[in-house]
Amino acid sequence: MKQQLTLLKIYLGPQWRRVAILVVLLFTNIALELLAPLWLARFIDQAVGGMELSVLQGTACVYLAMTVGRQVISGAVSYVSEAVSWTATNGMRVDLTRHCLDLDMSFHKEHTPGELIERIDGDITTLAQFFSSFVFDVLGRLLLCVGILGLTFGVDWRIGLLLAAFGTFAVLVLRRVQGVAVPHLKTLRQVRGELSGFFEERLTSTEDIKANGAVGYVMAKLAGLLDRFEKVNRKATVSSRYSSSVLEVSVALASAAVLVVGAALLQRDLITLGAVYLAYNYTNQLSMTLFRITRQLNQFQAATASIQRVSELYFTRSKVCDGDGEQLPGGGLSVAFDTVSFRYTPERMTLEDVSFEVRPGESLGIVGRTGSGKTTIGRLVFRGYDVHGGHLRVGGVDVRRTRLADLRSRIGVVTQDVQLFHATVRDNLTLFDPSVPDDRIERAVESLGLGEWYRSLPKGLASP
Repeated sequence: MKQQLTLLKIYLGPQWRRVAILVVLLFTNIALELLAPLWLARFIDQAVGGMELSVLQGTACVYLAMTVGRQVISGAVSYVSEAVSWTATNGMRVDLTRHCLDLDMSFHKEHTPGELIERIDGDITTLAQFFSSFVFDVLGRLLLCVGILGLTFGVDWRIGLLLAAFGTFAVLVLRRVQGVAVPHLKTLRQVRGELSGFFEERLTSTEDIKANGAVGYVMAKLAGLLDRFEKVNRKATVSSRYSSSVLEVSVALASAAVLVVGAALLQRDLITLGAVYLAYNYTNQLSMTLFRITRQLNQFQAATASIQRVSELYFTRSKVCDGDGEQLPGGGLSVAFDTVSFRYTPERMTLEDVSFEVRPGESLGIVGRTGSGKTTIGRLVFRGYDVHGGHLRVGGVDVRRTRLADLRSRIGVVTQDVQLFHATVRDNLTLFDPSVPDDRIERAVESLGLGEWYRSLPKGLASP
């Protein structure tokens, strides 16, 4: 629960004005839910007692105004709660995306893009309902339960005791079963992440899969994942229904008991017909309130599973950390490997006691078989990974003593994979750096012999 409260504080705190409006609207709605049946019971007793038509019409108009008011307030609650939800969850998406971009390459090697997408988007979408209404709705429903019990005791203490016993039993049941579904729902989110990762990897490798005749293998692997997903989803769905199924049975028994007791009291002239209706209405209202609490608790279980997965990601720390801030020298930089060793796995060394130096202005080409460590050398220079042995110096400074932002601002990397962003030509050429002037970009394009291509673009650098 501490994690949930921390998330509420971080992402709902800045929206305290909207939250305050939402609380006021919810309390107003609760008051109307309690008063409307009371007014209708008054109408019934007035009609049975032969009250004048004008009085009955006035009572009916007040009841109609309460009903319309409830609908208006419900719409306002939905609007404000959605605004709170999307603001909070979008803020969380931004923070998690930034956090993932700051993590080292070993993390991204262990987690597929599809899995991260499922966590950043899928899990947080599950949290949207939690942020938008769980706390306020459950709190409001509990207060409504207290109001219903208080007013029912006012009708007749025997009916009040009956509903109190029903409410106590329902609460005990809810507390007993509310955590049953959490592990199953957490596993379900994990399997969905694996499915997303599977689709992402296979779709980006379509050419290789076809060329190597691996379509059958891919489909067999997909069938296995889908079979596992079906089993996990079934367990999660069934476990989420435990609480509501038990509650449905108890609600039916409570409604029948209230009608029997109400009829007996009515025959003895201990209560009015309007009071019987009021007791029955409050019983149904209490049952619907408990149903909503149960549904919210089911969503809370899903949200708890998502919060656990999001928290695991949020509190994952990069293995590559900032140094003490030693500054790199100005001008051209040398690169020196001094008996550097590195391994991706404990079983096999990728680089072992590698030493060389490239002075400013020099060029060095490295050739070797696949897996010999050519790409790894580049990754070590910009600290995608840290060396496991020896020293790597840039400009005479050990890269582990510099700040990551300072080091990477002085190093350019061209990977073997071409990455084009869904953005303008300018954004793709500058990697979204607005400080690069247009004339510098145009000179670079001309120097590469791409001037004719550039002049054919309809919007120049602004072309998509």
